[in-house]
Amino acid sequence: QVQLVEGGGGSVQAGGSLRLSCARSGNTYSGTAIGWFRQAPGKEREVVAAIDIGGRSTYCIDSVKGRFTISQDKAKATIYLQMNGLKTEDTAMYYCAAGHYVADKCQRSEYNYWGQGTQVTVSS
Repeated sequence: QVQLVEGGGGSVQAGGSLRLSCARSGNTYSGTAIGWFRQAPGKEREVVAAIDIGGRSTYCIDSVKGRFTISQDKAKATIYLQMNGLKTEDTAMYYCAAGHYVADKCQRSEYNYWGQGTQVTVSS
């Protein structure tokens, strides 16, 4: 079992920054990965970025590359999503999720454990 608690969401103007956090507890394995997802109203939940226990990161949405950075603090068992240059289209509920033995970090079905989500609203 893995428990995940997100934080750091909020409202910001376009061009601003936010840092989301995902505090993890529970067991991890060599194949464990943590992903950040987002879901805008009326849209599918999509993988934004993910990082594995070894620290290897993957960005799954082209529009966030160069603006978002996923990282982890192993001592704190916390995964971060630094979001810079925010755009109105980044507005969504953001979730972190964990999966064991994740082969494809950009595949939603690989993740089994979910946090409750944190809202990010970007205004123009």
